[in-house]
Amino acid sequence: MRNALSPTRLLFLSVVLATALVGCASPVRAADDAPPAAAPFPYAEAEISDLQARMAAGELDSGTLTRAYLERIAALDREGPRLRAVIELNPNALKEAAQRDEERRRGHLRGPLHGIPVLLKDNINALPMSTTAGSLALAGFRPGDAFLVTRLRAAGAVILGKSNLSEWANYRGLGSTSGWSARGGQTRNPYRLSHSPCGSSSGSAVAVAANLVTVSIGTETDGSIVCPAAVNGVVGLKPTVGLVSRDGIIPISFSQDTAGPIARTVSDAAAVLTAIAGRDAADPATAAMPGRAVYDYTARLNPNGLRGARIGVMDNPLSQRPGIGALMQHAIETLRRAGATVVTVPAPDESGWSDAEQIVLRHEFKAGMERYLRQWKAPWRTLPQLVAFNEKHTAQELPLFGQELLVASAHAGSLGDPAYIQARSQARRMAGEQGIDALLRAYQLDALVAPTTGTAWPINSPGGDAFPGGNYSAAAVAGYPSLSVPMGHVDGLPVGLLFVGTAWAEPRLIELAYAYEQRTMARRPPPL
Repeated sequence: MRNALSPTRLLFLSVVLATALVGCASPVRAADDAPPAAAPFPYAEAEISDLQARMAAGELDSGTLTRAYLERIAALDREGPRLRAVIELNPNALKEAAQRDEERRRGHLRGPLHGIPVLLKDNINALPMSTTAGSLALAGFRPGDAFLVTRLRAAGAVILGKSNLSEWANYRGLGSTSGWSARGGQTRNPYRLSHSPCGSSSGSAVAVAANLVTVSIGTETDGSIVCPAAVNGVVGLKPTVGLVSRDGIIPISFSQDTAGPIARTVSDAAAVLTAIAGRDAADPATAAMPGRAVYDYTARLNPNGLRGARIGVMDNPLSQRPGIGALMQHAIETLRRAGATVVTVPAPDESGWSDAEQIVLRHEFKAGMERYLRQWKAPWRTLPQLVAFNEKHTAQELPLFGQELLVASAHAGSLGDPAYIQARSQARRMAGEQGIDALLRAYQLDALVAPTTGTAWPINSPGGDAFPGGNYSAAAVAGYPSLSVPMGHVDGLPVGLLFVGTAWAEPRLIELAYAYEQRTMARRPPPL
């Protein structure tokens, strides 16, 4: 990872084409692994602090930065390697940037994100763009801003557009292909175009990795932020459920859903989290937030944050894989050199919650989705109607895999179903109190660490993902935070290191991960 004090690296393409809208794309069946080379991109790898310093010095403005990203998206996302990370651009992006520049000239700065372009996963409401979760069923659906988008705008961010995703946040069918949606096509991993970007926040991670935007917002139910962050070599922060409002986000599970930042550095992720976290009366989960509703997470960027910490390395099969084991040993040595005590601990036993989680997701997806469709006056109001739409448009919607999860959820019972109530209690208890919390208490730990997931696998369409497994499900099911940072590369493909803590432990996880990041050079940009 580049040191925060080092100069901005110039590693990427400059481009000359601009675009105002990214349209539909067909599925990618094959890919060329050799992207073309070109001149450096002037804002490659630039952090928020770098960009703000240049704007403060009069060397850069938001309009110039936004235009450069639009041109780069035109050259890399729709042409050249065709990453298909961006599903739609904000037609008002340059206007918003001009407004932020005018405010800066008048001496009015809204905060660290002032004038910084941000991409949103396309299950997050943001006018004037549509919100579709990648499905043609919601084409043209334009609901009002989500609460977190309101907070981003208030913080001065420029909404650049929407990112592609695994359709319906990867809760549609078995044997799914990560990063594919009927509306956006197949998102491609910039490190190896024939390989998976993971999901479901595929486009959000790819766009940040490929320098198509400064930072982005993803969402996670179980791995959908940290997995794509890991396999695309960037930072992904999955907050505690209730830290960030879900109002205006197409849901899967109110027990597990959350939005969170994807960035190239921990410091950028902390700045974005500061902007989007906060209480919202429309999301009762945010009422559980302890202390102040607004917290400056950048205050925890302590390069000595590992000194005196106790870290538990979860024993798991991923650490035995060729290459990944060596990276883990190097990470452990880095943690120790930074002053941490590192001990090996057992991983939480997924058998205690995995079946229960599926029951919870089916019931909560039905209740939450139909509530969202009614609340925001969508063209469809029930899951059976969405199922029927897909059946009517099989060639466009179901060419690669089916919709078994939609069908099963459509037949799920109510939230008063005793089987659901028991499953929800069991899942959260086994993953949280008797899983993560028990390990933290027994070994007196500040955090748990493990490889986030394996390296990216070949895109397999049809046939589904050859998924290598991950270490994030306990935190996801418990509703606890997890933070993935780049750990290194195996055969040119990125691998992430996951930090996991108890509920509301974001400040400590940011401190630990930042201290680790400052001692590594694990973030290596893709060869675009």
